[in-house]
Amino acid sequence: QVKLVESGGGSVQFGGSLRLSCKTVGNIIRVNTLSWYRQPPGKERELVARITADGARSYADSVKGRFTISKDNADNIWYLQMNSLKSTDSAVYRCYADLVRIENTIPMSGDFWGQGTRVTVSA
Repeated sequence: QVKLVESGGGSVQFGGSLRLSCKTVGNIIRVNTLSWYRQPPGKERELVARITADGARSYADSVKGRFTISKDNADNIWYLQMNSLKSTDSAVYRCYADLVRIENTIPMSGDFWGQGTRVTVSA
C-alpha cells in the first residue's frame, strides 16, 4: 500500500525556518512529480512547490527565494525547506505525488496525498 508520510511542521517565530519531510512508502517504481500544497485557515488550497522526476523545480511567487524543494534519493524522502517564514505562511501543508506503483505485478499510475502537517508562524 502506498503512503506519503509527512513530518516537520510546528510553530516558529516570524523569520524562522522549518523543514518539512514527505516520505513515500510502498511498492513505488517512479514518482513523476512531488508537490507541496498548503491551505491557510479559511482559504483555498494552493500549490507551493513542485519537483519533477528529472529535478525541475517550480515555486509559487509568494515563496520564491525563501522555500526550496528537494529530494533525498537514497531514502525516498522529499523536503520543503522553508526560510524567512511569515505569518502568511501559516497553513496546513500536504505533499502530493503523481507516481507509478506495482499492484499485483502490474504497474499502475496514481495520485496520493500525505496526511498534512500544520505550520504556524507567529509574529
